Amino acid sequence: MSIEIKTATVETLRNTFSHTRRRFGDKVASRYQEASFDIEAATNFHYRPLWQPDKLLNDATRTAVQMADWYSVSDPRQYYYGAYVQARAKMQENAEHDYAFCEKREMLASLAPSDVELITTLLLPLRHAELGANMNNSNIAADGFGTSVTQMHMFHAMDRLGIAQYLSRIGLMLDGGDVLLLAKAKQQWLDEPDWQGMRRYVEDTLVVRDWFELTLAQNLVSDGLVYPLLFQRLDEQLMARGAGQVGMLTEFMRLWFAESQRWVDALVKTVVGESEGNRALVQGWVEQWRARALEALAPLAAKVPGGNPLAEVDAAFGARLKKLGLAGGAA
Repeated sequence: MSIEIKTATVETLRNTFSHTRRRFGDKVASRYQEASFDIEAATNFHYRPLWQPDKLLNDATRTAVQMADWYSVSDPRQYYYGAYVQARAKMQENAEHDYAFCEKREMLASLAPSDVELITTLLLPLRHAELGANMNNSNIAADGFGTSVTQMHMFHAMDRLGIAQYLSRIGLMLDGGDVLLLAKAKQQWLDEPDWQGMRRYVEDTLVVRDWFELTLAQNLVSDGLVYPLLFQRLDEQLMARGAGQVGMLTEFMRLWFAESQRWVDALVKTVVGESEGNRALVQGWVEQWRARALEALAPLAAKVPGGNPLAEVDAAFGARLKKLGLAGGAA
């Protein structure tokens, strides 16, 4: 008795969804492409926003920046919801291990009073700035155009909420679970003269209506100066003073910043490369907010041990701007 085994080939009728086929061709699309491109509603709206009747619900004219296709902006990290959650879960797991390690061994108890004062003065008030960043990115996600753009900002908004919580946990660990240091940091944010420039910067960004100007003010300029200054240079000085354990608790912020500036740079570079009009507009906004950010950070930078590093931080930021196709000279 013989058995003959035959194989049959089934031809695929469709390799992907219609919206990805129209953009990328009839081939298997990645999960990022399926979840990010051409899925924002563009026609057949039932009504215009009652609070903004001159606009559609999803309207590209909420910014002065003009793009032939906003979906030309993509995330170099290829984050859609699933990939984003997995990446952040891994980062959070590592961060929780570091926090538990420090807390179990009471590593912050050995900090000198001067170092505790430095952390309370320069780091803890930033949790209020992070909540402002959360609100700003939420607003951008609401007003922005194109899912590949808006989802990046929504993920970013959630990241800022998490960073604010981590800063609050540092205050609680320094204070043995009490809230006195966090209350002190809040009063510094509200009343300390050295923090009022930064507070005004945050509050003024909350009312910026052009969402692309807002992402420049918040995610490019403010973060591009604050994070190198207060999470990198300050950490280096704390380590030199024998307070390196604090760096375990702020490692999440440094890793996050290194990752997040990739999509910010990709966004700005794509928009600037679209037209000379966009380049001139973005250049003006960056110069305006950069000057304001440097003025706001000057009194805080003066408190960082080892000399004032703000000029070096700004020079590095200028070099970053040049790579994006913008003028990077001193503000």
